[in-house]
Amino acid sequence: MPEIEVFTDGATWAEACAARLTETLSGAVAETGKAVFAGSGGSTPAPIYGLMAAADLDWSKVAVTLIDERYVPETSPDSNAALLKTTLLIGPAAAARFVPLYTPEVTVDRAAIVAAHALAAEGGRLDAVLLGMGEDGHICSMFPQSPTLKTLLTPTLAPTVLGLPHGRDGMAPSLERLSINLPYLMQARRVVLALTGKQKRAVFEREAAGDPTTQPIAALIAANVPLEVLWTETA
Repeated sequence: MPEIEVFTDGATWAEACAARLTETLSGAVAETGKAVFAGSGGSTPAPIYGLMAAADLDWSKVAVTLIDERYVPETSPDSNAALLKTTLLIGPAAAARFVPLYTPEVTVDRAAIVAAHALAAEGGRLDAVLLGMGEDGHICSMFPQSPTLKTLLTPTLAPTVLGLPHGRDGMAPSLERLSINLPYLMQARRVVLALTGKQKRAVFEREAAGDPTTQPIAALIAANVPLEVLWTETA
């Protein structure tokens, strides 16, 4: 299991997360002339995004995308794209190019194909990734007992984006979603998992020791994803 790096307060935790991600993006730009960042939704990343947005980085050479997205337009309060645009793609970072996962296609699966092509056009590799984790142990939109989970966690597939149906009988997710798969994380330069609170630390430790075919955190570890786990009790 990877070491859990502990930070005594939310400010130093956010600073460490932001510094590592922007350092990797800067290195990719210096090496290849471009970089790709994939971020997560939810409330946890907001302070990290705020720090990243002000970083001394040539954002005009950075493409920004999401690790997952709900199948909703940016006008919806459930849109991760809308969150990213108001917390990260501001100030200097507004110069970055946004690559959405959602497009208003006929079906979520068709939208996933469009997103997969768009990411492939950016080079098909993510340089820096910011992950969050739900209290059920899900990352991206890799939900426990989801019918698409096995495919999302198959390490031998090509990096791609998949459409996910909404859960049945009250199971997650509540809306159709789009998600990158495990191979995208396997090929990343750096993956930062940002965790807060005692409960999520306990969930991570439990999931890390689990079955990599059914538990996403265990799958990350088994697939040797370049994972760094940064935790603070209160962000």
